[in-house]
Amino acid sequence: MAGPGEPPPNPPKQERAGDERSRRERARTAAMVVLAILITVFAVRNLNEVKVHWIFGSSKAPLIIVIVVSLLVGIVLTYIAERRSGRKRR
Repeated sequence: MAGPGEPPPNPPKQERAGDERSRRERARTAAMVVLAILITVFAVRNLNEVKVHWIFGSSKAPLIIVIVVSLLVGIVLTYIAERRSGRKRR
């Protein structure tokens, strides 16, 4: 125990690591909240209907749906391309 006027002893390494982890988790949570807010604002601002031209015919859809579908198609194509290029290297 520290007497009057003496600095408190250093916390054990494990406690310091927990503090660092909790700080990191708080920062990650804050970043996720900000990202969720930005995505929500983006979605609300892009509700207008747009005409989508398919190979055969066309239709109308909310712009946010067109953007999300395009994003998902890009993610899937990237995943497939990475898996195919990974097989060639082995």
